[in-house]
Parts: sequence; structure tokens; C-alpha cells
Amino acid sequence: MSRLLVIGCGGVAQVAIQKCCQNSKTFTELCIASRTVSKCDALKEKIEKSGSSVKITTKSVNADDVNELIALIKEYQPDAVLNVALPYQDLVIMDACLECKVDYIDTANYEPEDTDDPKWREIYEKRCKEKGFTAYFDYSWQWAYMDKFKEAGITGLLGTGFDPGVTSVFTAYARKHYFDEIHYIDILDCNGGDHGYAFATNFNPEINLREVSANGSYWEDGHWVETKPMEIKRVYEFPEVGQKDMYLLHHEEIEALGKNFPEVKRIRFFMTFGQSYLDHMRCLEDVGMLSTTPIKFEGKDIVPIQFLKALLPDPASLGPRTVGKTNIGCIFRGIKDGKEKTVYIYNVCDHQECYKELGSQAISYTTGVPAMIGTALVVNGQWKKPGVYTTDEFDPDPYMEMLNEYGLPWVVDENPILVD
Repeated sequence: MSRLLVIGCGGVAQVAIQKCCQNSKTFTELCIASRTVSKCDALKEKIEKSGSSVKITTKSVNADDVNELIALIKEYQPDAVLNVALPYQDLVIMDACLECKVDYIDTANYEPEDTDDPKWREIYEKRCKEKGFTAYFDYSWQWAYMDKFKEAGITGLLGTGFDPGVTSVFTAYARKHYFDEIHYIDILDCNGGDHGYAFATNFNPEINLREVSANGSYWEDGHWVETKPMEIKRVYEFPEVGQKDMYLLHHEEIEALGKNFPEVKRIRFFMTFGQSYLDHMRCLEDVGMLSTTPIKFEGKDIVPIQFLKALLPDPASLGPRTVGKTNIGCIFRGIKDGKEKTVYIYNVCDHQECYKELGSQAISYTTGVPAMIGTALVVNGQWKKPGVYTTDEFDPDPYMEMLNEYGLPWVVDENPILVD
């Protein structure tokens, strides 16, 4: 029985909110807040027509303005705040939650909107030298809130999407039930869906294209090994999807898993891409369209990647036209009872089944469902612990049970094909 404030009303948020309303034994009241309140109102109307018993209100809020957020939290008095806005806004929302002493949950770690900001740049370049990876996103900014959240007696749950989120829970579950030690982790993210466009991204284009065009990196023997963008390619036969090309990327859960599972010798993250997607992305990068640095156009400042975002299809609109399946999971290798063991834990999700249920494609679905699950476990007390944590730092069993219950059933394969 709880009251939840959700910041954001994009594709992932709409899945998370609808799943919260399916879980009415946990969530009884819900406020949807976004800069575009018309989206919130439309979703409220859709949910109310479905017969949900959850009481829904909507509000307009600028998630870049900490004072607006504090005022909204104090007015609504939620038990927790679920941040499904942009990663740029993580710290502002965390500051508001800290001021109001309310639990905080998100799906992706902080990164700056303006990568040319001198204050941020100085800290970033120092981190690059010290840690050895150059991705714009990392957990240090949010882990810095640990003592403040402890003192306030509130929980900060970071990264409860699928990857990060479910993949980290898969790791904790594998360690608890299948291994004495895990030595190698390969995280595989395959989208076998086809939306029919020449080029589109399955989640926020700014975040997606930044991530994909950046240097890759992986964790090995206690340090980072960085690679050029798309330098490492593998071909893998994904259950229920088929053979796909996949490429090594930097990804945030590697940082947390490397810290929390020090016995692991290597952690890699791979994502599938078709050749057409890569050709389009490289062309856009070559002409400067992926830049975050403002340029003058007809007397006005525009940010190229934000202009590109306005031209591309809205990821939330891809549901009705996307067919195929996703397969996301982890291959673990390690030791159990003195013997070598390999386990592959994964989920397969069908784009059209997601659309039939919630009007969403599978990328939003596979992120939005875990966002609800992590939030539910915090508000019902199972994952309530003052401080700031990632999903691998709690008991994985209730999370895994809820994945099966709320639409993301998982498979354990004890004889998988390995990634070389």
C-alpha cells in the first residue's frame, strides 16, 4: 500500500506506470509528472479505461529544476520517487529526494547533457586517467550520495532497467544458486526486431547514439581495457532469435559488478547491430550530427544530436510496426564444488506481444517492467536499506520471481554456446 511519484512519461515510463497499476497490491496511488502534462493525462485516461483501481493524478514538472521537484514531492508526499526521465536529470532528482527524505529509484546512471561544461570536464578527465575508461556515464556521481542517503535514512536504487538492472540481478542469482565463484561474465543484448525504418533508435536517440558511438571497454583482472568503437565483433546464435552480429560496448553494470564481485576475472558487454544501422550512424557521426556542442544556425544555437532526435522516429511510436524478439541475458563461467560450470540466464521478449499488452515495443517493455519491480521491492521493504545501491547488492530471489509474474520469464541453460 504505497503512493508513488513517477518522473517522466516516455516509452519506458509508460510501461513502468502501467505495470505499477497491474501491481495494485503494492501501488495504490500514483502521480505521473512530466514537462509535457498532456502525455500524462492521455496515459491516465488509458489506464482508467482499463479498470485499474490505482488512483492516478498528473502534474507538470521541469525535472531540471530542483525547486520545482522539491515542491512537487512535498505537495504529493510519495513513499518513493521513480525517475524514468533522462539520465541528465538523475542528480537533480536525487537532490530533491534527499531534501525531502524520500526513496529514489532510476533505470540508468548519470551522464551530463553538456559534455563541454568545464566543471564537469575537469572531473571527467581526472576519472579517465584514474580509472581508464572514457565513457561519459559512470556511477561515481551517484555513489557519492551514499553517506548522505544513509544519514537521511533513505534508499537509492540505481539502474533497475534490464541492462543494467536485470542483468545484475541475474549475476547475483547465479552467484547465490549456481556458483561458489564466478570468473567470467558475458552480457549479451540482442534486439532481433524490425521496425521497417531505414534508421531509428529503440530508446532515446541522444543516449543511444552516444553510447554506441563511444569507445568500448571491458573489465579484466581488476582494470579496464578500452577499445575503439565497434572494434570487437562476435557472431552469436541467440535462442529464439537466430544468428546475429554483436559488438563490444562499454556499459554501466560492468563498473558495479566489477566492484561488487571482485573474484570475477573478466566482464564484457555485447549488443547486436545490423549493418544498415552502423552505416547510418557512422555517416551521421562523420558529418557532426552526434555532437553535443551547440552550433549557430540562422542566428540560433542548436545542438546537433538534439536536432537529429527531432528528425528521427519517436521510440515510443515503434510499437505497432516492430516485429521479432529480443534476447537479453548473461553467460557465467566459474566454479561450483571444485568443478568448472557454465550457466546462461536469459529472457526472450516478443515485440508484438508487448504491443498487444501495453502498446509498447519490447525495448521499452524490458526496461519498464524491471523499473516497476525494483520500485516495488523498495517500497514494500524487501530492498529497503539506507544508502545508494545497484540491483546486484540485494537478495535476487524476489526480483526473479516478479520477473516471471509480470511478463519477463527467464530461462536457465546449463550447456550454452560460449562467446570466444
